[in-house]
Amino acid sequence: MVENKVKIPLNIKEWLIPQDKIFFSLLEEQSRLVVQGAKLLNDLLLDYKDVAKRRKEIKEIEHKGDEVVHTIQDRLAHTFITPIDREDIDQLSSLYDDVLDFTNTIVNKLYAYRITEITREMTLFGEVILKAVTELNVAFQNMRSLNQKEIERRSVEVHFLENEADELLNKSVAELFEQKDVILIIKYKEIYEDLERLTDVCEDVSNLLRDIVLKHS
Repeated sequence: MVENKVKIPLNIKEWLIPQDKIFFSLLEEQSRLVVQGAKLLNDLLLDYKDVAKRRKEIKEIEHKGDEVVHTIQDRLAHTFITPIDREDIDQLSSLYDDVLDFTNTIVNKLYAYRITEITREMTLFGEVILKAVTELNVAFQNMRSLNQKEIERRSVEVHFLENEADELLNKSVAELFEQKDVILIIKYKEIYEDLERLTDVCEDVSNLLRDIVLKHS
């Protein structure tokens, strides 16, 4: 005897088995904060002044990002059914928080190391980072609908931008060693590496998001 399986429409299934969709809203809010942080960083690198003030502004955004992560973790602890695996939600929010942490770290180093002159390479890094998080933001907006095609497209773009940052790091460090000031070389090299590492984390977030959507498609 062949058993007939009735496929329950998604809207009826959600009515029968309620799911807390607030997690998508929280991840979207986290993504907006990441974009704000990247934009402030990019603006600072393009117009390098009022470093202390802008450092404080980015710190405030980073603090808001931490609050979103804590809210997500608290919700996970008290929610029985989640729209996607709770481990994926937790890992995704924690990893994306690293982008804001790196943004804050970079500005702190610019301030603490008393950097007085921004190089062209730094401004290029700032542009790449802003483009990467903008792509991620679009991907997160499509997460609610698990739009695999759109998220895959954004993942490819983030991958290309990460490669661009790799090349920029190699070029900038090579040119940096033409300088004679050893202390300056150390400071700038560390900041370059942090800027490039930020794009690595963006790609990690993109890959994780793509994997999550593939699993639930």
